Parts: sequence; structure tokens; C-alpha cells
Amino acid sequence: MRRKGMKRLTAVILTIMMVLQTGLYSVYASVPEIPAEAASAMVQAADGPEIQAPDAILIEASTGTVIYEKNADEARNPASVTKIMTLLLIFDALKSGKIHLDDEVVTSAHAKSMGGSQVFLEEGEKQTVETLIKCIVIASGNDASVAMAEYIAGSEEEFVRMMNERAAGLGMANTHFVDCCGLTESADHYTTARDIAVMSRELINKYPQIHNYSTIWMENITHVTKQGTKEFGLSNTNKLLKMATNFTVTGLKTGSTSIAKYCLSATAEKDGVRLIAAIMAAPDFKTRFADAQTLLNHGYANCKLYEDKEHLPLPRMPVTGGVEDEVGLTYEGTFSYLSLKGEDLGAIEKKLVLLESIPAPVEPGQKAGVLEYSLGGKKLGEVNVLTNGSIREAGYMDYLKKLVGAWRLNRR
Repeated sequence: MRRKGMKRLTAVILTIMMVLQTGLYSVYASVPEIPAEAASAMVQAADGPEIQAPDAILIEASTGTVIYEKNADEARNPASVTKIMTLLLIFDALKSGKIHLDDEVVTSAHAKSMGGSQVFLEEGEKQTVETLIKCIVIASGNDASVAMAEYIAGSEEEFVRMMNERAAGLGMANTHFVDCCGLTESADHYTTARDIAVMSRELINKYPQIHNYSTIWMENITHVTKQGTKEFGLSNTNKLLKMATNFTVTGLKTGSTSIAKYCLSATAEKDGVRLIAAIMAAPDFKTRFADAQTLLNHGYANCKLYEDKEHLPLPRMPVTGGVEDEVGLTYEGTFSYLSLKGEDLGAIEKKLVLLESIPAPVEPGQKAGVLEYSLGGKKLGEVNVLTNGSIREAGYMDYLKKLVGAWRLNRR
């Protein structure tokens, strides 16, 4: 009799397990399947204003949308615009804790030997990381760039290897660096207007504090050497900061050599829209600023930005075969869309598309659906919906506990 009783209990438990695993929950049964790929929000203007520089590009920073381009993939020497990548690695090192703003950096003989734009660091002179950042951003100091490269990587050569590795990681396929400051005239040191925009976008999006330095017009630093103490004035090479505009100039970096001519990565903001204009090989310094201003004016006259700051509320996702029946959900990021066609961005529609359920085991970060955005029936893009908890797969004893719990609940 005991054996028969145990067989009956086992049969009941197995039946319950099968019911749970085949989808007891059907709350979202009518929801369609998740699309296999996300729609791109990238668009490109077919035409634009006339500029004198042979190569240029204008993009919006949050979406990466290309608004204007002209020979944007032609490889050229970028001169000191190279320092955007140098600054990106400096801020990477700050974020990781490898270096700190108040660290003191000792100038080497090699760093002191740099020509071109410099802040006249002496061998053995100590300056803080933050001071050297100012020297690089404001005055385009080649000596400061090399000092920081050596401090982070041990040598300029190793730092340049890191620069190229970082560039490759950003998809900068038409870029190769041979120094950290852009002073070289080597044919192996090159980039494009598009790649300048890419690394500029990475820098200002990931480290917006760069604008605390790139908007400084003038500032003094103090040289303390064996010869004594003296003040040295830094003056920003980006004269666009002082030009009359209907937008706010926020940076970023200039560059010029005899081979590169006049280059610029200009960043600006207006009504929450951030634009990046990259200019290469302009014939003179006035032209590079005028061309950048022309492109930025064109951008602000023709684009509107939609940013979803209030996502739709998320339900809890049913879990099959787990020790718990539901898991929480979260959004992977935010959605932005740049309109170049004068569209009514207030008419953008949002639709939450979720899986019916998710099987155990569940780990944080599993895709559970998407939030789709559309305008006039056209899909603009989407944001992934992810699980934000972990649930292990239920075993025999877990199902038995559920059965006992359900039985007790029914007896109340």
C-alpha cells in the first residue's frame, strides 16, 4: 500500500511539473515575436552648404547621425587633432583609477624635446595630471602630451600602440597613429574627418567633463624648476570660442602643420542638441573656423532631436520552470532620434514588445523584449528590454514545496 501511495504522489508531482514547464502563464500570449534586428536611426543629408575645406563631416553626438559630409573618408594627417585620442586614453586611465587628477608627473628629456606647440616644460619638472590636461586641451602642448603618454604607458611608443588599439575598438578603420601629439609628418600617421568625429563623439559622450577644460579661454600655470618659479599663460587655440554664434561652442581641438594644413574638431550645443563638426586640410586658420561655423549653423537650422526620457513602465516577466515565477525587467539604455525633415516628433509612438515568458535558469541581462519607436508607420529604432535578476531552475524538491504550498493555500 505504501508503494502504491508513493507511485500516486510521484505521478501527481510529475503532472504538475509538466504543466508548469509547458507554460502555465499565458499573460502575453498575443505578443508578437521579437524582431531579429534593430532598425537604424542613422540618416544622411543629400546636400548641404558650401565650404572651402576639402574634407569635412557634421554629426549629432547622441545618435551619431551624419548630417553632412564631404570626402569624409579621405585619409590625411590630422596634426594636433591627434590629441583627441590622447585625451581619450587619459580619461580612460582616470576612470579606471590607474591615474588621478592630483598625481604629479615628472617631465622626461624626451618630453621636453618636443617642438611645435608647447608649454615649455623643463626636464625633471613636476606638474599634476590636471594641469597637463589643461596644457593639452587649451594650448595643444606637445611636451605635455608626451609627458602624459609616458606616465600612463611607460613610453610614448607603448602609448601609441594603445591609441591604435583604442581606435580599432571604435571602428576607426582609416586611422593609424605614430605619435601621441600629431607633430610627425610621417605618411603612416593619418585619419579621416569621419574618424575624427567618431573619437570626438566617444570623448564627449563618455567624458563630458572634457568641456570643463575645452571651454577655458585663458589660464595660467606655474613652472617650478631648479631655475625658480614663473607663471606661464595658456591661451586656447580654438578661436571659435570667441566668435559670435547662435549656439554654444564647447570645444574641442585644433591642429595645424605644413603637411596637415588647418584641422579642427568643433563641438557645440543648442537646445539640448550637441553637434560635432570635423574639418581637415583647410587652407588657413580662418577658413577652418568659418567652415565649422557654417556647418554648425546648417545643423542647428535643419535638425530636431527626440530623446525618450520617460520609458513605458515595465511589468514583471513570467518565468517557466524556475524556483520563482517572475523576474524584474529593465531597459538597456535610452533612445534618441534626430530628424532632418521637419517631422512632428511629438507624434512618435512607443510599443512594448515582450516575450510570452522566459525559461529558467535566468541570468541578469538576458533579452526579454524591446521598446519600439515609430513615426507615421515607419520604425525608427528600439531599446532592448533585459532581465535584471537571476532565477535558478526548479528541481524535484522545489516543485514539491510549491505543491505543498498550493495545497495549504487551498485549505485556508
